[in-house]
Amino acid sequence: MALRLLQQTDYITIAYDYGNDWLYANWHGDQNLETVQTGCGFMLDHLRAERCRKVLNDNREVTSMWADAAEWGGHEWFPAMTAGGLEYFAWVYSPNVYSRLSTDLTLQHTTRPIIVTFDDIDTAEAWLRQM
Repeated sequence: MALRLLQQTDYITIAYDYGNDWLYANWHGDQNLETVQTGCGFMLDHLRAERCRKVLNDNREVTSMWADAAEWGGHEWFPAMTAGGLEYFAWVYSPNVYSRLSTDLTLQHTTRPIIVTFDDIDTAEAWLRQM
């Protein structure tokens, strides 16, 4: 992977993968409304700056429920990301059942872009490469 680090906090690391032409977001630890909204804001800024249309969203290290951000993500953030150029979003589930539930709740509020969930990162990357 030819990654260039764009942003790093205690709860998210964002990089640009020049080899695959996508934004890579790796979320860490416990998440809540504030961390999700702030991290998503960083992702939107970097998506626009890099002018990319794909995101690999990695939740494998997320350890908590963040369902209070689900409706906001579906109704506000994903439409903003779509307007910013996002077309394809590969979402790798957390092994934490409550984080998975939060992901599924977000998707219930989302119609665009094309979002596919995965249990492992290799399958997510393979799907995103073909888009």
